[in-house]
Order: sequence, then structure tokens, then C-alpha cells
Amino acid sequence: MPAATSASAASDGARRERETRRLPSYPPGAVDAPFVIRCYDEVVECDTTWDAHSHRSHELLWNERGASTAVVGSRVWTITPTLGLWMPAGTLHSGSAIAGTWFRASFFGFVGTTSISEVPVAVEITPLLRLLLERLAEPGLAPASRSVTEAMVLDVVTPSPHALLTRMPVSSLLRPIADAVRENPGDQRTLARWASELGVSSRTVARAFTAETGTSFVRWVASVRARHAVELLTRGWEVDAVAQAVGYQSASAFGAAFRRTTGLTPGAFRSR
Repeated sequence: MPAATSASAASDGARRERETRRLPSYPPGAVDAPFVIRCYDEVVECDTTWDAHSHRSHELLWNERGASTAVVGSRVWTITPTLGLWMPAGTLHSGSAIAGTWFRASFFGFVGTTSISEVPVAVEITPLLRLLLERLAEPGLAPASRSVTEAMVLDVVTPSPHALLTRMPVSSLLRPIADAVRENPGDQRTLARWASELGVSSRTVARAFTAETGTSFVRWVASVRARHAVELLTRGWEVDAVAQAVGYQSASAFGAAFRRTTGLTPGAFRSR
């Protein structure tokens, strides 16, 4: 999600509080470039949103610092320094990042590479993959060294079984729940409590969650809490403080729920 054209909502002379960037949408296709993988990085100075767009090339998104999000339809991925996201060429997506996030994007030529997945998929940013991508971003890299490094990247970049992915419900029935939990991940209301407040049965709410998100209410809440927790962890928050912020009574309870949801420990996302 490179800089491209931007539209700032801030007043003249004032520090920008939020920026919305508008990029074009392209179908998959060849890009005239002298190499297979092109790298881009940026530290966003203010909270930034990218409107829906798509690229001619496959894209690997990951962060050097902080957490950001990418949205495809009703699916929301959280991108971190340890979990990136592969975006196939031509996939319409939007995104957002808070001020201070250092994001990286690696573009893989549509003709020169085969997509590792036909749909967006998480990619673990291992120490080896990180070093290789950082090397490709070095100015003046010799053509022979670039070719060898690109080949190594293509050899090690693979889909990850771990993903910080949440499907957002959009129906009028579930929207109040989704908005409340996203605003306050520590919200303690149960499915039965929500059903009572909405004037429907618990079974109705449970069925709607399964139909719209592919998971249960409890697991959906856990995924939203995990996403918010990752954002706090990447900002350097202590695990105890994060646990309290996202609604758990202890760090151990938070850690167990986090591992069930992500397959990883909270420590994997602590800022370096």
C-alpha cells in the first residue's frame, strides 16, 4: 500500500491527524520492472487509511514496527512484524495503520512469480525471510546478488497456518454487537445478555454468528480481543496491562485464550 495520491482531512498548517489515501485498482498483469521483487517501506506520520484498491503484482505486506490492518470484503487481517499478509494480484483491498507504524510492502512480478495462494493468506515473517527482504531493499544491490536473493525469497515465502483474521458481521442484528466489541474488546456481555438486549433468542444470535463469521460468538469475541491485544503488544504494552485492557482477569487466562486463537504466544508480538 504505497503512498500514491493522498487526501488529507487536516486544516491548512495544522498537524495531520488522519490521512486517507486513494490508489487505483488494477487487474493482474505484467509490470515493466528490471527485477522480480520490488520493495517499498514507509513510516506513516499520522493515522492513515487506504481506500479500496488492487495491484498488478502480488504483494507481501508486513511491518517493521507496529500493527496495521488489511480488509478484503468482511475479512480483516492484522499485520505485524512477525505475521505478514500475501495479497494476490488484482485482489481489491483496503487498509489502515496508526501513526508511527513502519510498514513494508514487497511486490512480486505477476509474470515472473507464481502466487503462493489464490486468496489472501498469512505469511510468517521468519528471521531468514526478514533478512532477505531487507537485503532486496538495499540501494545499489548488484544484479547477480539480487537474482540470488530473489530466488531465496521465492523459496522460503510460504502460507502460514497462523493468521490474525476476523470476519466482521454486517447484518442489522449483529452490527450492534460487532460495533460494541470493536469499540471495547473488554466488553463482558455474554451471548445470552446480548440476545436479551436485542429482543431475540440466544439461538437466533448464535446461528447468525455462525452464518456470518463461520465461528461461534465466543470464538469471534476472542479473535477481536486477540487483534486488539496484538496492536497493544506491538506498541510495547506489558502483558498484564494488555490482558486487563481486552477483558481477561489474569495474564495466564489471557495467554491461554491468545494461544487458542492465534496458535502463538503474546510474546511473539512484543515490540523489539
